[in-house]
Amino acid sequence: MKTLKEYLKIDEGLLNHFKDLRTRYRKLYETPQDCQPMIIVDTSPNLPCGEELFFDPAVGLRRELDVLRPHFEMRDDYVPCVRVNFGTAQVAAAYGCELYIPANSTPAASSHVLTRIEDAFDLKVPDINAGWYGKLHEWTEMWLDALPEGIEIQHPDIQSPFNSAHLIRGNDIFTDFYDNPKALDALLANVTDFMIKLTPVLKNKISSDTKYFYDWGCMWAGAARISNCTMHLIAPELYINHVMKHDKRFFEAGGGGRIHYCGENRKMAELFFSLEKVSGCDASPPYKDAPFEVCSAIPPNKVPFIPIGRRNSEVCKSILNGNLPEKRNIILRAYAPDTESGKALLNDLRSIFLKRQ
Repeated sequence: MKTLKEYLKIDEGLLNHFKDLRTRYRKLYETPQDCQPMIIVDTSPNLPCGEELFFDPAVGLRRELDVLRPHFEMRDDYVPCVRVNFGTAQVAAAYGCELYIPANSTPAASSHVLTRIEDAFDLKVPDINAGWYGKLHEWTEMWLDALPEGIEIQHPDIQSPFNSAHLIRGNDIFTDFYDNPKALDALLANVTDFMIKLTPVLKNKISSDTKYFYDWGCMWAGAARISNCTMHLIAPELYINHVMKHDKRFFEAGGGGRIHYCGENRKMAELFFSLEKVSGCDASPPYKDAPFEVCSAIPPNKVPFIPIGRRNSEVCKSILNGNLPEKRNIILRAYAPDTESGKALLNDLRSIFLKRQ
């Protein structure tokens, strides 16, 4: 493992670039009117994804480091960080859900352990080493010992109270809103308790920074990211009446963070941004056609994460033609087929935003 310290060549120029990145990310939150958008360009390197990634820590770390290579070459705004990535069902596995590993993806839940919602009242909050978490703690320590200089570890995926409750309960959770909302509330409260217990352990293991954390190659204010992907399967009213209080309690207990949402309900995205302790949200689909029209509705100190596609996408072409948002503290994610075209796109986007200074 320790030989991986030399796997990536980190020279003084890169170390200075990393320092500059962190300074500019802090400006998004601390001086939102005096900053420029952070721009990430993904080139989708063709990297393997197989079982060995989840059973050999050296193989897993090498792949994570390989993801960084094109970002180093382009010098975009991707923070140099890696993730011990055991998939989206780690919290569910801690409750006893079985995991399986697809041929070309991360581990996923293959069973639901709460067959009766009434049993939620007797559910025990798991130990922080339950499921794959003991393995995650072990790998994290090995990776920290082997990381090249300047590389950080991202917060591991913890999903959200409802996402994990959905895996623990299965699709019957959607009728639980109507059949037994009190038991559903007990389940969501239990999962939230576990997340509140687990998050500082994970955070303290990878970082001494109490204000920021790393996720998706960005630096975010707070302690962790939750994923509310399943929210696109329920109405905003159900979120407000049954789920929102659990998200709020998690962020208030842990020091804030960001929300990932992959649905298309603009009202739901606005609800996420309304949570006081939420510093950012990548609720991109509601903004897919006109991402910057809604920037004025997002509170000044909160950061939206907006994918803008390839150079020939309508959104990207609009930006390159000078149609810029008034909001400065945003993160843009563009796409390019290779590093050379990625460099060109990055330079063009940066030039456009610099012109408005």
